[in-house]
Amino acid sequence: MFTINVEKFKDLAIVRCTGRIVRGENICRLKSELISANDTRLIVLDLSEVETIDAAGLSALVSLHHRSRSRGIQLKLVNPSRFVLEVLNRTKLSSVFDISSFHNALVAIAGASCSESRMRDGLAAALPAPVRVNA
Repeated sequence: MFTINVEKFKDLAIVRCTGRIVRGENICRLKSELISANDTRLIVLDLSEVETIDAAGLSALVSLHHRSRSRGIQLKLVNPSRFVLEVLNRTKLSSVFDISSFHNALVAIAGASCSESRMRDGLAAALPAPVRVNA
């Protein structure tokens, strides 16, 4: 069984896939969901629960990657399962896609949406106060 869960936040779409990305209806559903996310600037595709992917699934990801880039949309693959990551590495597609952990993707999203001064202020608040040493 293959399931897709899409959450949209302004210009961000988080797409969580569970099951198998293989030839047939699964790929059609995935393409349809990602193509419908045209009003976003970033699509985060969570592959942590994908059991397997075949050549047709890889082809679909490459096609979606090219389609996204041509429309100025960033496609980020996050947390690929061990099997999916191995397939991406063996096919050298890991160098084509932006692959990261979900945490790193969230940090990048937060960094892109915050102003530089807000990020600086947040960082300053998170750091301990400097300690003065009198000599």
